Amino acid sequence: QVQLVESGGGSVQAGGSLRLSCKASGSTLRSCMAWFRQAPGKEREGVAAIDSESVGRTRYADSVKGRFTITKDNYNILYLQMDSLRLEDTAVYYCAVKGGICWLPSLSASEYGSWGQGTQVTVSS
Repeated sequence: QVQLVESGGGSVQAGGSLRLSCKASGSTLRSCMAWFRQAPGKEREGVAAIDSESVGRTRYADSVKGRFTITKDNYNILYLQMDSLRLEDTAVYYCAVKGGICWLPSLSASEYGSWGQGTQVTVSS
């Protein structure tokens, strides 16, 4: 089981930027890694996913394309750079790891088995 710890959340005005980090303890070799978010009263939704073995393979939700960037470094830290933030980006953000080989970066929460505790992102006007 992979242990995941997120950081970097906070409050920001609309149009601003934040960078989330997720430190993974344990092997993420060849796994899919992803960021999800959950706003109050809404279902958890996939935001961005990446193949940890081939970091050029990424996938984004339509709502964040062109504004968010998912990356992973060689120290097993997953990042989510969030620019041009909007009010509707307010949510608790979670990182997650999907076990097994990452054939295709997925944004489906049911496919991920390891989750972090979440970090709050609040965007205000």
